[in-house]
Amino acid sequence: MLIHVRLITLIVLACVAGVTTASDQIPGAMPKGPVAIVGATIHPVSGPVIKQGVLVFENGKITAVGDNVKVPKAAVVIKAGGKHIYPGLFEPYSRIGLTEISSVRASNDYRESGSLNPNVKAHVSVDPDGEIIPVTRSNGVLLTMTAPTGGLISGQSAVLQLDGWTYEDMTVLPRAGMIISLDSENERQRLHAFFDEARRYNQGQEAKSKILHDARLESMDKVLRGEQPIIIHADRSNDINRAIAFAVDQKVKLVIFGGYDAPQCRELMKKYDIPVIISAVHRNPGRRDDPYDAAYTLAKRLQDAGIRFCISGYERSDSWNARNLPYHAATAVAFGLSKEDAIRAITLSPAEILGVEKRVGSLDAGKDATLILCDGDPLEAATQVQSAWIAGKPVDLSNKQTMLYEKYQRKYDQSKK
Repeated sequence: MLIHVRLITLIVLACVAGVTTASDQIPGAMPKGPVAIVGATIHPVSGPVIKQGVLVFENGKITAVGDNVKVPKAAVVIKAGGKHIYPGLFEPYSRIGLTEISSVRASNDYRESGSLNPNVKAHVSVDPDGEIIPVTRSNGVLLTMTAPTGGLISGQSAVLQLDGWTYEDMTVLPRAGMIISLDSENERQRLHAFFDEARRYNQGQEAKSKILHDARLESMDKVLRGEQPIIIHADRSNDINRAIAFAVDQKVKLVIFGGYDAPQCRELMKKYDIPVIISAVHRNPGRRDDPYDAAYTLAKRLQDAGIRFCISGYERSDSWNARNLPYHAATAVAFGLSKEDAIRAITLSPAEILGVEKRVGSLDAGKDATLILCDGDPLEAATQVQSAWIAGKPVDLSNKQTMLYEKYQRKYDQSKK
């Protein structure tokens, strides 16, 4: 009897596992030949809009784009008259892939114990099968930087493309930035001491001295060489100035995340060419006496001050609602930013700030064919993303929510019979 019960249990579990597997979106396969999208309005971002243009890609790369492009004879032709082509949208700060259900500890892997963890690499903890990923890309967000948190040095963020069988498939840049906290005088002193120790360690390695291996100190190498920026969350002007002083003293690259008061620090920001990742447009004023639209106008004020920036939606949602990224940019348009600059702030600008502009962010020959085909302006809520490709591979745009919609639509249809 016990054996019989166990057998039934195993059968039930196998059926449940089968249903779960069947509902997962399958990563796209590379087309065997060239693909040509013909007749759409193309928004390269890096250049002027091309009406009734042609975009051709093959083996994952864009090979031609323009209004006078010859379509290869062997190409699969997609007729897209009346549609629009944009680069895949880029969420520059998130926890996508590192969290699933915030209230379930086992599904969260974005924080390590200890306060100094520069050796932590976010990309190796990414879950390619997370439900958040298909929900996010269904609204055109095909790229993200996912970041750890906690401690003085949280670890290394990574730029991901939101499709792939494994985290290796998804990783565009594994060491995009070093996430650092700088909230108090004691923390600054500890960080100064740690940076100095790491610098001595790396100098010893370069001199081929016999020293004990230290993964934490070794992981600081790209930061100290200026190849990897430190990313510090700072909103108030005092905190921003403190972060700049630290970066200048240590001779490292800096990116400010948040940046609420960054326009007040424009002289230093421009002097050291420090960019800002706006943590959200949809957020409350930072002070009781600030204008109601202080956060909404931040992008425009940064642009007027000559400070490089891009837009994130992290402060409103670090994971599930990252799909709403284009609407943060749309609000910035409603409060002064041009539509073209808003699109740039969620495509090419984050790519430039995070060092992946040679691969993604715009529709140029030689770059990854990471793009979306939609029926209108992605900043408009009514616009539908109809097709997408990541590095040339077609993306399944279905997700948990579309599947639930179809399920209950079918129930409704059956109830009318």
